[in-house]
Amino acid sequence: MSKRLEPLRLIVHGAAGRMGRRVVALAAQDPEIAWIGGVEHPGHPLLGTDLGSIAAIGARGVNLSQEWPRDGGMVIDFSLPDAIGGCVDHCVASAMPLVVATTGLDEDQQELLRVAAETIPVCWAPSMSLAVNLTMQLARQVTAALKDLPAGIDIEIIERHHRFKEDSPSGTALKFGQLISDELERDRELSVRHLHGRQGKTGARTRDEIGYHAVRVGDNPGEHTIVFGMLGEKIELNVAASNRDCYAVGAIAAAKWLRDKPAGLYDMFDVLGFDTP
Repeated sequence: MSKRLEPLRLIVHGAAGRMGRRVVALAAQDPEIAWIGGVEHPGHPLLGTDLGSIAAIGARGVNLSQEWPRDGGMVIDFSLPDAIGGCVDHCVASAMPLVVATTGLDEDQQELLRVAAETIPVCWAPSMSLAVNLTMQLARQVTAALKDLPAGIDIEIIERHHRFKEDSPSGTALKFGQLISDELERDRELSVRHLHGRQGKTGARTRDEIGYHAVRVGDNPGEHTIVFGMLGEKIELNVAASNRDCYAVGAIAAAKWLRDKPAGLYDMFDVLGFDTP
């Protein structure tokens, strides 16, 4: 008989943000999550406001705070890159598992996560979407099957996001490119070039490149298309979010999976049970 786990005690860092609100709303409906705390930066105008009211689900008796709850729990971070340092420091000091759903982290901020993972379990991925991570696996499989074609394959990554997104190309697009280039270079004397856009007389496309193209339009929550071009045919893998709940659902799934794991740096491939390349 399987052991029944206690309900997950969840703290959302960045709880008043667009994504934090959706995590709060969805977690409040989940019978496996019994308690929610919400943290924001000092001076946030909604400090002291009921989290349920902020998330438009009705009062829940827990207020947004700048202080971290003293009795611990699991943390989902959906904040901003500049805020990740304080969140990581607190999780390490309090021995709390951490799911990092914040995107656009630079190399120094990513290194903070790697160091933290030496003492606490950390799950971080460029996208929390379950569908995106499944599509990444499909992209690896397509690349492995086609990379040795005599005429080669042409791979282009097209990503679309809302007009307010500040980084380009998206971290998810770069992750697609990394996985594909790793597969292209596996067991071959090849060094893949990553090219961002094209302009002018660039000459014929070479066989050692991956092209990236970023589109910023309206309120698009995220869409990625991976094109595998061959002579006479092509394959396109397309994954698109119709709203942002998919990222919140994935982050909550990661939190549930992470709760009993030892210290280490994990990603959504681990959550889904895939082999990590």
